[in-house]
Amino acid sequence: MTGKYMMKTTNSRRLLLLPMAALLLAGCRVGPKYQVPSATAQAPPAVYKENPANFHDSDTWKPAQPQDAMLRGKWWEIYNDPELNDLEEQLNINNQTIKQSFENFMAARALIAQARAQLYPTIGTTPSYSRSQSSANIGSTSTTTSGSPKQTGITTLPVSASWEPDLWGRVRNLIREEQYNAQLTAADLENEKLTEQATLAVTFFEIRGQDALIDVFQHTVDADKKSLDIARSRYETGVDDQISVVEAENTLQNAQAGLTNLGIARAQYEHAIAMLIGKSASDFAMPGKALKATAPAIPLGVPSQLLQRRPDVAAQERNMAAANAQIGVAVAAFYPNLTISADGGLESSTFKHLFDYASRFWSVGPSVSETIFDAGLRRATVNQYQAVYNADVAAYRQAVLTAFQQVEDALSSVRIVSNQIKQQEEAEKSAQRFVELETGRYETGIDPYVNLVTAQTTLLADQQTLTSLRTQQMTASVQLIEALGGGWDASQLPSPADVSKKISRNDPALQPQK
Repeated sequence: MTGKYMMKTTNSRRLLLLPMAALLLAGCRVGPKYQVPSATAQAPPAVYKENPANFHDSDTWKPAQPQDAMLRGKWWEIYNDPELNDLEEQLNINNQTIKQSFENFMAARALIAQARAQLYPTIGTTPSYSRSQSSANIGSTSTTTSGSPKQTGITTLPVSASWEPDLWGRVRNLIREEQYNAQLTAADLENEKLTEQATLAVTFFEIRGQDALIDVFQHTVDADKKSLDIARSRYETGVDDQISVVEAENTLQNAQAGLTNLGIARAQYEHAIAMLIGKSASDFAMPGKALKATAPAIPLGVPSQLLQRRPDVAAQERNMAAANAQIGVAVAAFYPNLTISADGGLESSTFKHLFDYASRFWSVGPSVSETIFDAGLRRATVNQYQAVYNADVAAYRQAVLTAFQQVEDALSSVRIVSNQIKQQEEAEKSAQRFVELETGRYETGIDPYVNLVTAQTTLLADQQTLTSLRTQQMTASVQLIEALGGGWDASQLPSPADVSKKISRNDPALQPQK
């Protein structure tokens, strides 16, 4: 009796030692350790190449000082336009593309919880009841008389549990992968916000530039009407011939047609703004208001800060981290899996005895599984994920190069257009003086009307160009802010712990939209 007891005790201790050993081994985690690779082949320069401070002929637009300053938060407020501020606030609340990106972020967070659940045992139960009747003829020795049929019932209330300890870090690598993916979607969300906000600001200045063009054409139409009145009066008094009247009518008609055509682009800009702020284009309107703003001084910071300010670059970096963790998941497949399972419960042929002590049953034991031959499947999988990681490194470095290119492009646009505006303003003044001189010469009969038409056409073209350049300057300044990352920086990216926090099922973000 004592020997049997000691044997049972020894077996029980062994069973207890197995999960303890598994817990000790759970600290192992295979796979490469992640380190952020270099972003560029060489260190970034001290200042941007296209910084206006580097050009002696740039005396119009200047960036804000000091050079290491950064935009923060609501970057659009730098334009000091209450109407733009109001539209941006509506966009942040109602833009459907931003909402879609937010839900993608919430889904990515849920995947972390799914991965973490694999660290814990799975417990289940399958209660059952069955009743059966055996044949009365089985076991009977009589050839004429059958025995009585026998009925039996079985009630079972089992509980089963299984646990696969994370010996080689497969689950922990999977959790890290999902955490990094959630950070990636958080960066994507911020990048989508920046894209939509910048698109709204660009469209806003486009529609105001279109209003300014409408004003230019309206003034031209008014001036052409006066010229036509003068041509008719001169023709009626015999001072001029009919051809001058026809030329004046044609000039007016062309200006009126041009004015009408401007309504197409304006309507489309208005519809685009409605869509961006989550409103129906049929129910949204913006009153006309000509563009008066000039590009503000934008703090550039230094090139070395750019990688910390771009959410798209942050997303690419997190994508690399996730790919690295994925390699660890694949490497873990080379090692054996330990599964600890236990079954127990109650079983009885009568329900009234189901909960008796004698109705209990149980079993517990570990099992180990290891793939002996897979024809190179696991090695090929690791090679695949290694190639994916290398591709992500290239994508990250390409994103960095694109970021610097976009900043330099936007800087050159703002700088060059600002200088061009100054030059075009001088051209407009000359064209205005040309019209004034030709008007006087025409009215005194020195020059024919066709000379005045040439002067008016020159003025209109210069005014159109100047208005378009002013609009281009404003949109380029928005593109510069977008290229610099807006008001975002890497410190705003949620940490792995932040994205892993439990999400309440009552969270409004998780409720089905109606």
